[in-house]
Amino acid sequence: MVKVGKWIARHRILILILAVIALIPSVWGYEHTRTNYDLLTYLPESLETVKGQDILVDEFGMGAYAQIVVENKSLKQVQQIEKDIEAIPHVKSVLWYDDVADITLPLDMVPQDLREKIINGDATMMLALLDDSTSSDTSMTAVRQIRETLDKDCSVSGMTAILNDLSDLVDQELPIYVSIAVILSLVAMLLLTDSFAVPFLFLIDIAFAVVYNMGTNMMFGQISYITKAIAAVLQLAVTMDYSIFLVGSYKENKERFPGENERAMGHAISNTFKSIIGSSVTTIAGFIALCFMTFTLGLDMGLVMAKGVVFGVLTCVTVLPSLVLCCDKLITKTTHRALLNNLKKPSDFITKHFPVWLVIFAVMFISAIYGNNNVGVYYDMSGSLPGTLPSKQAAQKVEEDFGSSTLHMILIDKSTPAKDQKSMLNEIDDVDGVNYCLGLQSIVGSDVPESMIPSDVKDMLESGNYSLAFVSSKYYAGSDEVNAQIDKINEILHKYDEGGMLIGEAPLTHDLVDVTNVDFRNVTSASLIIIFIIIAFVYKSWTLPAILELVIEFAILVNMAIEFYTGTKVSFITSIILGTVQMGSTVDYAILMTSRYQKERQRGHDRKESVKIAHEACMGSIITSGISFFAATAGVAAYSDIDIIHSICLMLARGALISTVTVLFILPGMLRLFGGIIEHTSYDFLGTKRAARLERAKAKFQERRGGTAATAAAVDGGTEPADSTGSGNK
Repeated sequence: MVKVGKWIARHRILILILAVIALIPSVWGYEHTRTNYDLLTYLPESLETVKGQDILVDEFGMGAYAQIVVENKSLKQVQQIEKDIEAIPHVKSVLWYDDVADITLPLDMVPQDLREKIINGDATMMLALLDDSTSSDTSMTAVRQIRETLDKDCSVSGMTAILNDLSDLVDQELPIYVSIAVILSLVAMLLLTDSFAVPFLFLIDIAFAVVYNMGTNMMFGQISYITKAIAAVLQLAVTMDYSIFLVGSYKENKERFPGENERAMGHAISNTFKSIIGSSVTTIAGFIALCFMTFTLGLDMGLVMAKGVVFGVLTCVTVLPSLVLCCDKLITKTTHRALLNNLKKPSDFITKHFPVWLVIFAVMFISAIYGNNNVGVYYDMSGSLPGTLPSKQAAQKVEEDFGSSTLHMILIDKSTPAKDQKSMLNEIDDVDGVNYCLGLQSIVGSDVPESMIPSDVKDMLESGNYSLAFVSSKYYAGSDEVNAQIDKINEILHKYDEGGMLIGEAPLTHDLVDVTNVDFRNVTSASLIIIFIIIAFVYKSWTLPAILELVIEFAILVNMAIEFYTGTKVSFITSIILGTVQMGSTVDYAILMTSRYQKERQRGHDRKESVKIAHEACMGSIITSGISFFAATAGVAAYSDIDIIHSICLMLARGALISTVTVLFILPGMLRLFGGIIEHTSYDFLGTKRAARLERAKAKFQERRGGTAATAAAVDGGTEPADSTGSGNK
């Protein structure tokens, strides 16, 4: 690897030119990668609710809808608005009052239960049915055009409208996320490193890796908006350490090889590559664990972030060395005293009082487990968005005027007798929280002769195989109330039609709860097992991985428990990815100290002295890593108006600090307490067997050298040595 490193150092200009050229296709790929704003599309396709969504598109030619509230308009004006909306591409049809009654008919003559579903005072509601899925480009474009068609007295709500607003919000906030992360990381590095120039080189290098990563996402076709929003920030947070390792190694090797910068960098690249490969493997393992989720958002995030770490490693040993060599004089001129210069006193204090920290650990562990197990989790993704969004305000208007918060759809076999369909709809109408249940049979049941129902309404509510009905609910998607309501509606539905389906945002979210509960256990287990195997392989030990994971798992439990004890609910996404990312990204802190402890034990120091030396030597690096991670994510958490992104970044930022404190205070005591067990359950932890092998190899080498010397002496004396068979000279 030293030869490769020297080659990189010699060809630094070529590497920088190629790196810049590679940015061009990466930027193009980024611009052409679709963003998916609908997290419900990541649910398994085997779910009945997901299959129902596909049937809705195939059978009825529609998959999404928009609820439109019109105020302060005459019925004739509303009718014209309806026609304008129907003329918009991909609007299949619009369901409104005039589909079941003539607008010239006095309102008093229309049955009250039907009238109240559509008209309330000066407000009236219509339902625009779209011919594609909720998050499709065509549906989102159609909703944008609907909004452009309407005036200020009209509002549009529904999941597609929410996704439109979310798209605008993410596009608006994403550049600010990156800017905040860069600025705060820069400030942290200026304080924690010993050069004013080096932090800028770090950020330039990571920028290359981020652009490569985001550009190559094009191979996936699309990525989720959450991945798009936090990928760059997380990549900056988890790969900053690699840059610090390289520059530190370069400075050490410059002292070994004064005046030979290329040679020093060659050795630095070799040393850094070996170090960061071990570090990056655990980080990648944490992201890969997300791929075990059946809710494939985990696969989306896991692959993108794991790929980002790989690009971070590659640019660290190619682009960054080239930048450093080109700016070597500038780095030297801008050197200053680092903030973390002498940590001997605090290190001595921590290691001296290790029993106190272990007692605190034991006491907090119980309360941390309780808090983690009882923290509140929310699943209403639209509810996590700011109330200032037009779609959220429109939804509030629908709730105020018509008492509706969400809309379910029922698919029932068309062959089900009309009498049974009527009975079913009537029973569903009586379920708690149901405002109304509107289907073809309920309209017929409202004393309107079926012959009077226009054919376009029949086509809207019946297909070749299914009948369609809409259920308006007072409850929000993801709430306990709506989940209980869904269970009751499904019970009634399956009584009349075992193959009937209840679909829509709330039923999908209901299934999301069950899916992600299983995913949480699977991802946590996968993360622990993969990282356990990696650490076990590195240290050839089965107890040390358990101890290191216990330390970081404690930090994760404390992080989650804080939310419980402060009465804060977290998004289901945060609860799943936090453990794997925090474990994979911060277990490196524990590995760093443990490796130095092992090295000191192999040098002959006792456990107490080895812990003391390792702690003092690693304390600065661990603090620097933790603070740089915190800096990259905390600012985004403080700024973001999207609660899911806020929650993820806040808990990752806090998790980095908690892991840092836990490793610095708890791990030394663990190594002191379990040092003997670790040594007895690890293969050659003290290196005695390796030392013995080296001694034997050295002895054989000396023996061979001795034989060579004897041969030379014999030749000088005019004789030749005997051959190996002892036959003497021929």
